[in-house]
Amino acid sequence: MALKVARHPSETMERVWLRILALAWQWEEGIRFGPGLCDAEAPDVLATRPDGTPSVLVRVGRPDADRVARDLARSAGARVAVLFDGPRWMSAFVAEAEGRRLGRLAEAHLAAVDPPFLAALAGKDDRRCGCDLTLVGDHVYLTLGGESLDGPLHRGSVRANDALPAR
Repeated sequence: MALKVARHPSETMERVWLRILALAWQWEEGIRFGPGLCDAEAPDVLATRPDGTPSVLVRVGRPDADRVARDLARSAGARVAVLFDGPRWMSAFVAEAEGRRLGRLAEAHLAAVDPPFLAALAGKDDRRCGCDLTLVGDHVYLTLGGESLDGPLHRGSVRANDALPAR
């Protein structure tokens, strides 16, 4: 597969790589990048069915829990996922969602990339590059410019409201 990735002037290389990794992580036929930072409401990666309804919506970085909950509410039947830029941010998201009893977020697929792996990728900011990317289970293997990099995808989940302790 060949990708052309546009980078917004204010977008970091970490975020560009998160979008690339998110696309590979949630791959299905017809998946593509969203409009990016130009439209804050739009997902970073998405796929649609032939009838135009979404089948996959992915946000990257540090999205707001309410935004992800709205994605779930408005996109019945779509797989909604978030790829965080570190396990710490995913843990904070889960804690906020459970603290606010946003149990619907239990339906979202959550994962985080290790910050050192993401930083190593971000150091590669050539205008044109080729890479081989493989996902095996919860591990990413990437060869870029003759250098091999790899790192885990940390998985997370929000507990449904009925699985949370009573207040």
